[in-house]
Amino acid sequence: MKTKFIFITGGVLSSLGKGLAAASIGALLKARGMTATIQKLDPYINVDPGTMNPFQHGEVYVTDDGAETDLDLGHYERYLDVPLSQKNNMTSGRVYHNVITKERRGDYLGGTVQVIPHITDEIKNAVKSMPNGEDVALIEIGGTVGDIEGLPFLEAIRQLRSELGSENVLYIHLTLVPYLAAAGEVKTKPTQHSVKELRGIGIHPDIILCRSEVDLDEDIKRKIALFCDVDRDAVFTAVDVKSIYQLPLSFYNEGLDQKIAIMLKLPAKNCNLDSWRQLNHTLENPKGETTIGIIGKYVDLKEAYKSLHEALIHGGVANEVKVNLRYVNSEEITSGNVKEKLAGLDGVLVPGGFGNRGVEGKITAIQYARENKVPFFGICLGMQCAVIEYARNVMGLKGANSEEFAPEGDDNVIYLMKEWYDYRTKKTENRCEESDKGGTMRLGAYPCKVVEGTKAMAAYGETEIQERHRHRYEFNKEKFADQLVEAGLVLSGLSPDEALVEIVEVADHPWFLGCQFHPEFKSNPMHAHPLFRDFIKAARDNK
Repeated sequence: MKTKFIFITGGVLSSLGKGLAAASIGALLKARGMTATIQKLDPYINVDPGTMNPFQHGEVYVTDDGAETDLDLGHYERYLDVPLSQKNNMTSGRVYHNVITKERRGDYLGGTVQVIPHITDEIKNAVKSMPNGEDVALIEIGGTVGDIEGLPFLEAIRQLRSELGSENVLYIHLTLVPYLAAAGEVKTKPTQHSVKELRGIGIHPDIILCRSEVDLDEDIKRKIALFCDVDRDAVFTAVDVKSIYQLPLSFYNEGLDQKIAIMLKLPAKNCNLDSWRQLNHTLENPKGETTIGIIGKYVDLKEAYKSLHEALIHGGVANEVKVNLRYVNSEEITSGNVKEKLAGLDGVLVPGGFGNRGVEGKITAIQYARENKVPFFGICLGMQCAVIEYARNVMGLKGANSEEFAPEGDDNVIYLMKEWYDYRTKKTENRCEESDKGGTMRLGAYPCKVVEGTKAMAAYGETEIQERHRHRYEFNKEKFADQLVEAGLVLSGLSPDEALVEIVEVADHPWFLGCQFHPEFKSNPMHAHPLFRDFIKAARDNK
C-alpha cells in the first residue's frame, strides 16, 4: 500500500494540543494494525530548539541520533512507541539553511532563489523523504493558521495533495470552540474564521477537530459542517480530558479513526485498545499514592519538564500508585529552610539544566535527601550536583564544584572534557569553551556498562544499555574518582572504555542514584523506564 499522508493544522490560538492530537491519531491507527510515522514542521527561524530558553519553548527533546527537537516528538514516541530521528522534525531555520547552502554552492545554477518554488520544494522533500514504507505518515504543522512564518509550510502541503494524489492526502484542522459560561453556550465563529483563513490559502480541511471544554451536540456539529463546508460526520469534538492518555479513547469513541480509514481507504480492521484501557484503569484506580518533589529553576513553566513529568507518571503506573508532583524552586532553597521546603516529600528529583542559577539550592536539597534517607534521583545536572555535594560533605573537599560554575576552580569534580571518544560517530571529538554551545555537547544515544550488584543493575537487569544524553560537562574521573570511591560513592555505570561516568549511587541509602543521561526520553506509559519505576517504588515505600 502506498503511504497515506495526514496533515494536521491548528487555528484560532496556539497550545490547543495539535501534538497530542497527532500522537493520539497515530496511536489509533497503530491499534488498527497500521504502521505509522510522524513529523513536526516548526515555522520558527531557529535551526533547532537547542539554544532556546525553556521559558519560551519548553522542553528540548532529544532523539537517539542526537537531534534536539520540539517536545511534541516526545508525545509522538510515547504514543506510537517508535524511535524517531532528525528527519522527524524540520524548522524554518533548517529549511532556509539548506536552501542557502545549496545556493552558495551553485545548485540553482545562478537562478533567483524564491519562497516558491525553492523553499516549498525543500519542505516537500522533507515530508516525502520521511516515511520508510509505513502505511501512514502524520505531519503536524506548528503554529497557527494566519502566522506569517507558517505560510510556506501551508503552501507546501497544499501542493502535495496534487503531487501525491488526493486519495493519499487528508487534511485535519484542529480549532477552538470556546464555551462562554456567562451565556451558557459554545461559539462556532472562531472556527468559521479559522477555516476561512485556511481555505483562503487553498487548503480545504477534510476533518475538523473541535477543541472544547464541553461535548458538542449534534446541532453545533451540523452548524460547523454547514459553514465550513465539510461532511457532517467529519466534525469531531476534542473535548478536554482529565488525563492526556484518555485522548486516544476519546477520539475512538467519537469515531475519528473510522472516518480517517474511510476517507483514506485504509484496510477495514478492528481497533485493539486494550492496553490503553488498562492504562487508564490503572491511572483512575491507584492502590496508593506518593509525593515527589522536583527541585528545579523552571518550575513556573511545567512544559520545561514535560518528559520528566510523564516518566514519573509512568513510574506510578508501573507501581499502581498515583504520583503527586510538587515543583520546588531551587533558587528559594537554603540550609535554613530546606527542611520546611522539602517537608512531606516521599522522593526528591533534581532534573537537568544549564547555568549556575539555583545550583546551590539543588545541592542543599540533595544533601538533605542523602542525610535523611529520602529517595533521591538526579538527572544530568542533577547527577553532577550530587557528585559535588558528596565531594563537599562526605569526602571533605569543601571547594568542590563544576567547571561550568567555577571556571578557575582547582577542585572541579565536574569538568569540560577536552577530548573524548564518540561511540556514535566512531571518532574522537574535541571541546573547548569557545566552541558553539551545541557543538560541544554529547547528544543522543550512547552505550553504558552497568556494574553488577548495584541499584542500577537491579533496575535494568542487564549489563549493557543505551541512553540519550544532552550535556557538555562530565564527571572528572581521572582526577577525583579514586577519592570519591574511597569515600563511599559507587560508580555503577561507565562508558565501554570506562573513561566516562554515567551513573553514581550511594550504597547505604534506600535509593540514591544519579545518571548523566536523560532516562525520561525513553519512557512511555506502557513501559515505564526502569529507573523511574524503581525510584517511584522506593518513594512509595518511604512512608
